[in-house]
Amino acid sequence: MTGQALITGGTRGIGKAVASTLAQAGYDLLLTYASDRAAAGETVEELRAAHGVNVSAWQADIADPRSIDKIAGCLTEQALTLDAVVFNAGLTCRESFERMAPAEWERVFFANVHFPVFLLQRIVGHMRPGGSVVFTGSLMGIEPHATSLAYGVTKAAVHALTKNLVKFLSPYRIRVNAVAPGFVDTEWQRNKPEEIRRNIEGKVALARFCDPGEVAEAYRMLIENPYFDGEIIVVSGGYSYK
Repeated sequence: MTGQALITGGTRGIGKAVASTLAQAGYDLLLTYASDRAAAGETVEELRAAHGVNVSAWQADIADPRSIDKIAGCLTEQALTLDAVVFNAGLTCRESFERMAPAEWERVFFANVHFPVFLLQRIVGHMRPGGSVVFTGSLMGIEPHATSLAYGVTKAAVHALTKNLVKFLSPYRIRVNAVAPGFVDTEWQRNKPEEIRRNIEGKVALARFCDPGEVAEAYRMLIENPYFDGEIIVVSGGYSYK
């Protein structure tokens, strides 16, 4: 199967791994990035060279409502039709519960919940019947976590959003699912102190972090298997089973 996929936050981390997996399968790609234009350009060239597909990168800050108009406008101007949309970009807030400000809480909610809802509202008409929407949820939306209250609550909301959207996207013949990754060995996780990494690995049955390519295969499965709808696929390596 080939087609065209939009991936928010598609130039690094899990998003880049998903982009690579879909490019390998023959998808043309539209990737968004927050601010690092140079790194985005490198990802575009890397994917083009490795897989021979069309790849574009658009700057879009998911904390800025204007990015919704920007992405929707680009799709309209270029008359693009999408087979898959992956809402991967997200924000967190690591301020303590006692010090967290309402503006920080609202910023994380806008980026992780409001932005994908209202972008999808604008672009659903650009999606082909039989298409697929995949959200990046999180194990932290299932297992309570002390690092970021806002992140855990918004990812739980993403899981609920996934299931509720099934009824609203069914008339368009569009499926919607989510992947809830555990600890994936992206740049963010690799920069953690070794002691913290060992502590996390001690809680995972497989005793290691997930490779980005491993979790990316779950996204491809949800996009290409036509019977997945309203599912939250947890990819945690057996977190908390050990």
